[in-house]
Amino acid sequence: MCGRYAASRRPEELAEVFEIQRWEPEEALEPDYNVAPTKEVFAVLDRALRDTDDPRPVRQLRKLKWGLVPSWAKTPEGGARMINARAETVHEKPSFRRAFTTRRCVLPADGYYEWVTGTQERDLEVEGKRKRPRKQPYFVTPADGSVFAMAGLYEFWRDRTLPDDHPRAWWATCSVITTEAETTPLAVAPADGPTTLADIHPRMPLMLTPDRWDAWLDPARTDTEELRGLLAPPPSGLMRAFPVSTAVSNVRNNGPDLLKELEAPEESTLF
Repeated sequence: MCGRYAASRRPEELAEVFEIQRWEPEEALEPDYNVAPTKEVFAVLDRALRDTDDPRPVRQLRKLKWGLVPSWAKTPEGGARMINARAETVHEKPSFRRAFTTRRCVLPADGYYEWVTGTQERDLEVEGKRKRPRKQPYFVTPADGSVFAMAGLYEFWRDRTLPDDHPRAWWATCSVITTEAETTPLAVAPADGPTTLADIHPRMPLMLTPDRWDAWLDPARTDTEELRGLLAPPPSGLMRAFPVSTAVSNVRNNGPDLLKELEAPEESTLF
């Protein structure tokens, strides 16, 4: 799964990396080293501009709330539970299938946090059952320092209790697509710790390499099988992982110190 990540890149940098054509300075977000569900995050998407009659999609950097609320939902309360969509079933789940067809995005990050769990705990996670308290957090990030581009979906939800001109009349929300964690060796692994991403957790955010960005963001691509082909895992050996402070476990903690690599885990693990 993906329940927490770091996003410290400035809009100007993201605009250059993703060849953004439109972004609003008033929507700029401060660097966030502990992004949690329901927070506002940056998303890259191709969509026609709201203030023109030109139907052609424009690549934009938009601010969305993490936790997808389907357009048909009666209330937005369920959004906090829809932070992830599984790559294997995203095309058929009622909450995600419409967005998968026409409202796809890329969620830029530095990397994501995950907590090492024991074998039995991982089995319970796969089964969707409650597991015991989390252990040592690790930060997973591209080994070359590039932007971690997570495949995502976005939706718009209309609050019918508010007038059209109310600033909260429309909710723009998103979800991260996840896939099975890699079982191949990490590009850089900690000296005393997990050697693969699957050693840390059975799921991981689906990273899109730059060669897939245009196709994934293109709203004209609506063929389900073609789109599912874009959800193939990225090449192995692109990621590194290292232990970080357990301070990241508290969502109130924030700052670059959370990304500081520890020489050794703070708590005992199975490795």
